Amino acid sequence: MKDKIMNPLVELTIARLKETFREPEVLFWIFIFPILLAGALGIAFREKPADKMKIAIEQSVSAEKISKMLSARKGLEPVVLDNKEASEQLRKGKVDLIIGIDKGSNLSEDSDISSLVFTYDKTRSTSEIARLTSQDAIERGLGRKDMVSIRDNLVETPGSRYIDFLIPGMIGMNLMGSGMWGVGFAVVLARTRRLLKRLAATPMRRSHYLLGFMLSRMIFLVPEVAVLVAMGWIMFNVKVHGTIFDLTVVSLFGSLTFVGMGTLVASRTKTIEAASGWINLIMMPMYILSGAFFSYERFPAFAIPIIRALPLTALNDALRAVMNDGKPLWAIWLELGVMLIWGLGSFVVALKIFKWQ
Repeated sequence: MKDKIMNPLVELTIARLKETFREPEVLFWIFIFPILLAGALGIAFREKPADKMKIAIEQSVSAEKISKMLSARKGLEPVVLDNKEASEQLRKGKVDLIIGIDKGSNLSEDSDISSLVFTYDKTRSTSEIARLTSQDAIERGLGRKDMVSIRDNLVETPGSRYIDFLIPGMIGMNLMGSGMWGVGFAVVLARTRRLLKRLAATPMRRSHYLLGFMLSRMIFLVPEVAVLVAMGWIMFNVKVHGTIFDLTVVSLFGSLTFVGMGTLVASRTKTIEAASGWINLIMMPMYILSGAFFSYERFPAFAIPIIRALPLTALNDALRAVMNDGKPLWAIWLELGVMLIWGLGSFVVALKIFKWQ
């Protein structure tokens, strides 16, 4: 009899695993959905030749001459349109730049090109690039001599593709979602069904119950990360430049961090609606700020230190450091420390304030 009650943690972990396998939709969101999302984004942003910039040329006697000069430049696609159609195409984003003859000059309509008007939206980076490229192509077409000879030396840095950036972000996002939803939702659901009240009468501690969720999440950790890494390698040749051990340790830190935060959310929440609201409130800002889909360096400089203090940012940075840069664990001690503070702090507070009812 004594042996049977000495391992409540093992029994709770097994029970949690059985609950998970009885809900196929949980397995879909943990394993299948991240693969589908990463695959779709990887295909959308796959390696391909740069898109041509479309240049609208207002109809005039010089339009064909301008069009020929632009066509000789790689990356430009000129098209001759009337003034109204060109303006409409620019408004809709179908062309990046409009080139017309400056009507304010004293040139006759059949004069050679010497004064042009470039119309574009300065808030669009592609339009600024199209303007500079078009000006260079026209000046070369008119006989400009280059003062210096330039040769392009194209290189591809390992880990520099968007898919190399995306896969670690997807792993981090998946660990956050499965950790917080997998624990927070399950604990609140058990509370609403009055299962916690029954468990409180058994010979176990709150720490046993909450640690049981952590251990069950650890069992899913390896296949959860391995599936995304394998998919990235098979479909997009995404390589892990660091060691598998370092990747496992970083993933473990990340998973424990968000399990701890999910435990804190569920420690006193009484309804599914409230749990859903709290979890979304915590996760949504990190989806946007923490660099899952694009670099957080795009945000203002004053916000960067705050963003780097977020747990998902630390996890994503650590994953990319190991996968893309091959850095060892000692080189990412700051990111591991941030995750440890969030995870351990959340779990300790959750133990203090946890309620069975």
